[in-house]
Amino acid sequence: MWLKLFFLLLYFFVLFVLARFFEAVVWYETGIFATQLVDPVTLSFKKLKTILECRGLGYSGLAEKRDVRELVENSGELMQGELYSALKNEKEETGSDSSTTFSGEMHFYELVEDTKDGIWLVQVIAQDRNPLLSTANWGKMVQKVSQFGIRTGTFNCSNDTRYCRKRGWMKSTLIMSVPQTYASKGKVMLKEYNGRRIETEHIFKWMTAHVASRIKTIRFSQQLMDDWYQKEKQPVKMFLFAKLLQPPAFFSALSIKFTGRIEFIFVDLRNWDNASCLEEIGVQHMPSYILKTPEGIYRYGNSTGEFISLHAMDMFLRSVQPEVNDLFVLSLVMVNLMAWMDLFITQGVTIKRFVVLISTLGTYNSLLIISWLPILGFLQLPYLDNFYEYSLKLLRYADTTTIASWVRSDWTFYSSHPALFLSTYLAHGLLIDYFEKKRRCGNEDQNANNLEWLSSLWDWYTSYLVHPIASFQNFPNESDWDDDPNFILERLAFPDLWLRPLVPIDYIKNLPTWRFKCTQPQGIVTGSQENQPNRMVHPSGDEPDGGQQEHHYSSENTHNDGGGLTGMKLEESWASGEEQDTDWSHWPSGMLHCTECVVCLENFETECLVMGLPCGHVFHQQCIVVWLAGGRHCCPVCRWPSYKKRPARQPYADYPSE
Repeated sequence: MWLKLFFLLLYFFVLFVLARFFEAVVWYETGIFATQLVDPVTLSFKKLKTILECRGLGYSGLAEKRDVRELVENSGELMQGELYSALKNEKEETGSDSSTTFSGEMHFYELVEDTKDGIWLVQVIAQDRNPLLSTANWGKMVQKVSQFGIRTGTFNCSNDTRYCRKRGWMKSTLIMSVPQTYASKGKVMLKEYNGRRIETEHIFKWMTAHVASRIKTIRFSQQLMDDWYQKEKQPVKMFLFAKLLQPPAFFSALSIKFTGRIEFIFVDLRNWDNASCLEEIGVQHMPSYILKTPEGIYRYGNSTGEFISLHAMDMFLRSVQPEVNDLFVLSLVMVNLMAWMDLFITQGVTIKRFVVLISTLGTYNSLLIISWLPILGFLQLPYLDNFYEYSLKLLRYADTTTIASWVRSDWTFYSSHPALFLSTYLAHGLLIDYFEKKRRCGNEDQNANNLEWLSSLWDWYTSYLVHPIASFQNFPNESDWDDDPNFILERLAFPDLWLRPLVPIDYIKNLPTWRFKCTQPQGIVTGSQENQPNRMVHPSGDEPDGGQQEHHYSSENTHNDGGGLTGMKLEESWASGEEQDTDWSHWPSGMLHCTECVVCLENFETECLVMGLPCGHVFHQQCIVVWLAGGRHCCPVCRWPSYKKRPARQPYADYPSE
């Protein structure tokens, strides 16, 4: 997880550097920056109207270019970045109708009346009547209002005649839904358009007038000073100082979107009586967008990416005063970007990469949702109000810096160019994949194809269905199981199905293997040694020549299911053999010293391969592999599971010699 987080942070740093590189290229080719101011005098009449439409100001009664230019200047300073975005959005506009078609009363109530923080414009078509707006005019209206976050829909009374009679919609009309109160998640009110003119500009002007009426308007200096220094429950306020009849539509739309979090105030300076009070509170330029917080004031529009538009100001206010849903969406994006790194970090066949990716996506998203549940519960506790306020204070300090403005600008840039974002993410992932292959240097088997890995995955899955606990001991990367398709059916025939664990045998490759070494024979064993089959010495002990006590175990103590016949065979084997002076120095730590394999009942020969189990018992490598591959995943001597690490062994007790 930490490796994925490191790669993700590295990717964000690459995006930051790449954005600065693009700015340098644009400056080199055109000699301008995105934050450079534009003189409206140099713009054409068409571009000026485009700017006014993006800001949400009506210009229907303005016939001369000078009046349109003054309206642009009075609404805010124009930057190169805002002009480029406005012209780009105008070119990308299409005639597609993205409005909702309501099926009945419940659908209308769920989307319109139950929506507490949005604006709806609904065209009601009376039964057996024509719509108020034609299809072409309604499409233009949808495009005009959708850029301010206003949702649109069509309600045909033929689908629900009873609800139309209940509402009094006997003729085709337009309905606008806006929040009724200033509290978050408050009630909504429906307003009907009663105008005679059905042009798009007049309908839009009617909408903006109703939305702007919800914003507090100040026209006198004393009223401004009282409101400026008044300590209310809402500590964050957004002021607009301008010489306008009403605030722009984007400013009004934001006031509804941030209801309960930020208070929006419009200061009308057309007939202002006292200019000294503006200098006292720090307002020196007109128009000005001022964010007032307990920490001080911040003039919006001086940093990178702070344009006079809905999307730019929305991004700024979300970072300054976020809600829980904003933080959850941000964490969701971060977690999924981290999870997708697994597609490039995982080495192997393509199917394996996608299976691991799906598993990681499910795991990370589940953990994210589970983690957010207690966080939401803690945020509702009254004892954490101070912690919540201090967290917002630190966040506001950080989000009003220059670096934060760069981050917001880059986020807006890459979100408007998704192809560039995806291509850079893919290139970053391919580089990670390349360096991961170099770092691992073939530690994993890369020769398996997709079918082989799917077969291995199917083997593990069937094992999980039969014995879930045993299957989690080792998730297979390769398939070493029998390829017989009737394997599961044969397993179902055993009456001890739930007593015999079905365990993958990949762990056998990790068991310690070495060669048995000895020096010269020491003669025939004595009679006392003949009665001591399967002689084993504790790893910490030495040979009898070294003066250490030798520990002996009979077959009765070491074999749980052994019998008299096995003991007789062991005695015969040891009676007919020769004791050898064995070199124990090369034995792995934790392995019991012995000279005979209890599987084949043969003594170890010089330079033969031997293998040890986690319990410490040692056998011929070929003998124990055949034993384990047959499904008996335990030690032939002590029955300890051969795939499970044994705890630290206690010192052996001293046994009296016979």
